[in-house]
Amino acid sequence: MTNSAQYDIASIRNDFPILGRQIWNKPLVYLDNGASTQHPKQVIEAVKDLYENHYSNVHRGVHTLSQESTNLYDDARVKVRGFIHAACVHEVIFTRGTTESINLVAQSYARPLLKEGDEILITHMEHHSNIVPWQIVCEQTGAKLKVVPINDAGELELGHFLELLNEKTKLVSVVHVSNALGTVNPVKEIIDAAHGMDIPVLVDGAQAVPHMPVDVQALDADFYAFSGHKIYGPTGVGVLYGKEKLLKAMPPYQGGGDMILSVSFEGTTYNQLPYKFEAGTPNIAGVVGLGAALDYVNKIGLGAIAAHEHGLLMYATSKLQEIDGLRIIGEAEQKAGLISFVLDAVHPHDIGTMLDAEGVAVRAGHHCAQPVMERYGVPATARASFAMYNTYQEIDVLAEAIKKTINMFK
Repeated sequence: MTNSAQYDIASIRNDFPILGRQIWNKPLVYLDNGASTQHPKQVIEAVKDLYENHYSNVHRGVHTLSQESTNLYDDARVKVRGFIHAACVHEVIFTRGTTESINLVAQSYARPLLKEGDEILITHMEHHSNIVPWQIVCEQTGAKLKVVPINDAGELELGHFLELLNEKTKLVSVVHVSNALGTVNPVKEIIDAAHGMDIPVLVDGAQAVPHMPVDVQALDADFYAFSGHKIYGPTGVGVLYGKEKLLKAMPPYQGGGDMILSVSFEGTTYNQLPYKFEAGTPNIAGVVGLGAALDYVNKIGLGAIAAHEHGLLMYATSKLQEIDGLRIIGEAEQKAGLISFVLDAVHPHDIGTMLDAEGVAVRAGHHCAQPVMERYGVPATARASFAMYNTYQEIDVLAEAIKKTINMFK
C-alpha cells in the first residue's frame, strides 16, 4: 500500500467535490476513470475564472480580454510541451481528443502518402479510434491493414510484430496502454524496431498519460495523442504531438479560421505551426482547463500517482482473484491501473447495474474494443479503473459488491 506519509490521499480526495456524493444512499466509489476521470476544484475554478473574468476569443483581438484569454490559452500549450517533453511548443496541436488526433494523422499524413499495396500495422488490442481511421484511409488509398496478435495474457506477440514489419509498412500505430486490458506495451522497443526500417510510429497515449511519465523525445515517437478528460481535464480537448519535420510537410486537416495567414479567391497561404492544424475558434475553456489539470498532476507528481495506482492494482487483483466465478480478462506482466473481469452466468451490464446499487461506478461493455472481446470469447466485460483519488477501502467495497451480485444471481 502507498505510504500515507508520502501520499496524502485525504487531501487529494478533498480536491474532488464529486467524490462527496451519495449514490443510492451509499458513498460514491468511482471506478470508471478509464472512461473519464473526475475534476479537481482547481480545474473547475480555472474554467470558472476564465468565463467570469477573462473570456474572449483568442488570437483575434487587441483588447484586454482577448489578450488575457490568448495568454491563458498559449500558456496551456507551454504546459503540455513540458508535460510530454516535446522539443518545442509548435509540436503541440490542440484537437478535440485522441480520436480527432488519430484521424488528423490518418488523413493529413497517411492518406497523401499511401498507395495500393502499402500497409499500416496496428495491434489486436486497439481502441476503435485506432482501428476505424486506418480502415477508412485504406479504403481511400487501396492500402492494407495488418494486425499484430496478442497472447492469452493480453500481451503483444512481438515476434509476430517483427515479422509483419516490411518494406510495404508505411506506418505503425499502437496503443501505449490498452483501455480494455490494462496492458502496458513496450512502445520504445516497437518504435526502435520500426525506425530501424524508417517506418514512423503513432502512439495512442490516452490511457498512458494519466498513469505514468511520458517523454516523447525519449520514446522517439513520431506522433503521440491523448485526451484531456482522461487526465482530470475537460472533455472535448486533446493533444496531438508530432515531430516538427512531419507536421510541416503535412497539409491542413481542416480549413478556415486560425489556420490561415491570408486568403483570396485565387488561393490561400496557410499559417505556421501549430495553428495550421487548428481551424476555427478552439475550445478555449477546455484548453485552459487542461492546463490547470496538468498543473494539478504535476503538483501531486506522476511518480507518486503511479506508485499509488500500482498498489491499488495489486491489491484489487488479489482481492478479485479470491472470488469464485470471477475471471480477470488481461493478465499482462506490465499493467496500468484497471481490471476487466467477467462473472459466471452474470452479464457485464447486470454487473454494472448491481454495483451501481452499491454506489460503485464501473464501466460495462466492449469498451470500444470489440476485437479484444472476440479474442477472449466474451460479449463484454466489467471494468474497474483506478485514479489518484481511489482508496484501498474502495477496493474492499467493490469486492463485497461483486460477491453480493454473485449471490443474488445464484
